[in-house]
Amino acid sequence: MDSDGERSTGSRQALDGAVTEQLPSGLYRVRLDEGPQIVAHVADRIDRNFVRVLVGDRVRVEIAERDVTRGRIVARL
Repeated sequence: MDSDGERSTGSRQALDGAVTEQLPSGLYRVRLDEGPQIVAHVADRIDRNFVRVLVGDRVRVEIAERDVTRGRIVARL
């Protein structure tokens, strides 16, 4: 596990984007600056500190190599 309390599955790529939609079960649709949309959840590190993520917020998302359509929000910019 990494410092965020989640399993480390290899190298992750961090990209910036904007939240476009809030989905059920704590998921968010994020449009990356490079164009594609992904589905992301909030990392435990942010959730513990009660950081609220709203539609329109700029966020940094880590994307795993295995599935590039899913990621986790690690910072609010």
